[in-house]
Amino acid sequence: MVVKKLSMDELSRIDEKEFREKDKFPLILVLDNIRSMYNTGSVFRTADAFRIESILLCGITACPPNKEIEKTALGATRSVNWKYYDKTEEAVEDLKKKDYTIIALEQVEGSETLHSFQPVENNKYAVVFGNEVKGVQESVLEECDRFLEIPQFGTKHSFNISVAAGIVIWDFYTKILPDIK
Repeated sequence: MVVKKLSMDELSRIDEKEFREKDKFPLILVLDNIRSMYNTGSVFRTADAFRIESILLCGITACPPNKEIEKTALGATRSVNWKYYDKTEEAVEDLKKKDYTIIALEQVEGSETLHSFQPVENNKYAVVFGNEVKGVQESVLEECDRFLEIPQFGTKHSFNISVAAGIVIWDFYTKILPDIK
């Protein structure tokens, strides 16, 4: 079998101007004290791929413009809406005022598995992703409405934050827009 890769023209991607004008997928990503700028850049790139509403960068999470973020974002920092908050609690407070359901991706008592969670169409959701070592801050967890965890079957107890974000976004996307083409 001969396989031909598609060219950039054949992929028919929209440009940054068109991206900004298009409707966004109704999900906000909250990055709570992410240490690695490469992880932050990877989340931007995934957010661009799914046309996510926005990313909130909190605490020690680095902000664009930044060479290390751009290494993995590949320009997605120019297309994806983002905002910085000194404290994640402030970001969560602002989201609650706008009627977002705040979900922490964290292993806590009573957390739901991602595959059992069913988002309600037309609800507004924000998912908090925690620090690579410490997870979501306790003070932020106290303000969350729900808790999700991704089931794992190996020896490690967590995913890399950029991988976890991709899994969660894809799960939301397929549940809210099941007829993806």
